[in-house]
Amino acid sequence: MRALLAGLVLATACAACTPVNLHYNAAKAHHRPNGFVNSDPSAPVGGIPWYEILFRNLRGDFRPTAPPAGGYEAFAAKWTAPVDHALLARRTQEPRITWLGHASLLLQVGGQNILIDPQFSAKAGPVIGGLLDLGAPRLVPPPLTEAQLPPIDLVLISHNHYDHLDEPTLGRLAAAGQKPAYVVPLGLKAWFEERGFGPVVAEMDWWDSAEIAGLTLRFTPAQHWSRRTAFDTNASLWGGFMLEWRRGGGEPWRFLYTGDTGYSADFREIRRRLGAVDLLAVPVGAYLPRDFMGPQHVNPDDALQIVLDLEAKQRLGVLWGTFALTQEPFDQPPQDLESASRQRRLSPERIWLLKHGETRAVKIEK
Repeated sequence: MRALLAGLVLATACAACTPVNLHYNAAKAHHRPNGFVNSDPSAPVGGIPWYEILFRNLRGDFRPTAPPAGGYEAFAAKWTAPVDHALLARRTQEPRITWLGHASLLLQVGGQNILIDPQFSAKAGPVIGGLLDLGAPRLVPPPLTEAQLPPIDLVLISHNHYDHLDEPTLGRLAAAGQKPAYVVPLGLKAWFEERGFGPVVAEMDWWDSAEIAGLTLRFTPAQHWSRRTAFDTNASLWGGFMLEWRRGGGEPWRFLYTGDTGYSADFREIRRRLGAVDLLAVPVGAYLPRDFMGPQHVNPDDALQIVLDLEAKQRLGVLWGTFALTQEPFDQPPQDLESASRQRRLSPERIWLLKHGETRAVKIEK
């Protein structure tokens, strides 16, 4: 019944409102007067009718088909590590990265603490009218709280879906005294300013670049979509972030977080334009059922192809084992990653799978 009512609300609202792209630039192929499209504008994402979402929800497309072996509590125990708070409190020039669950990462490099897509809440999803809770439950607790984070200099938001842009988490960051700068996709700045998040909010379009505290930040394309309400489908952009850091006057060390994405030619283009990637954070979960998820979420085999497209030297898998969002059981992504690696005759460790809260110092390979 909750899903039915939500579908009716969405259908009514969508019929009544069309977004207007205030950033429309006719010279850019991914811009439209009412929003944005992918590099391949025929990619079937973002325009899914409400009744298909309702049908899929009722038949179970958006929840795991089975618990992990041994149950969720055992899975959480196996895939959670104690956070080294003393280590995180020390700023570092050399890169290190901590997985905070799902797509949330803490990247520490060049003396900066950079938080990516922070989501520490018990659910990911909207509450409609204060009554309809449509959030996907978090089944592995966050490894730390917002108050336990080190001072955050920069927060990167890849797009506006609730499992990547979580208003309660950002509110708790502010309540903890954090005052980071935010970098967000084109079309999202107003959302942050209306809620008092900041004090600095910068928007980026695909391929834009900015110099921030000695680091070079670029916003890169991905094959996905955006929607936060019934009124704003694809009204704001989506994508990933490439960050470059130079040790002294040497060659740049490059980190790329793809954001949510289906497989596309975008990654070969990123490699062509920006160079090979030293550390890649790429999704390896939230991929079933494929007929629905395929265009918008890569599976482990797609993730390996992205590794190859980018010539990524080191790789980290994200977007798995945290929220009950899709059909695959929580312990399936590691199995599918191992199987795909064997089929491609690649090492199963081609993509790291960290535990929630685990920190890894990144060896610079040149």
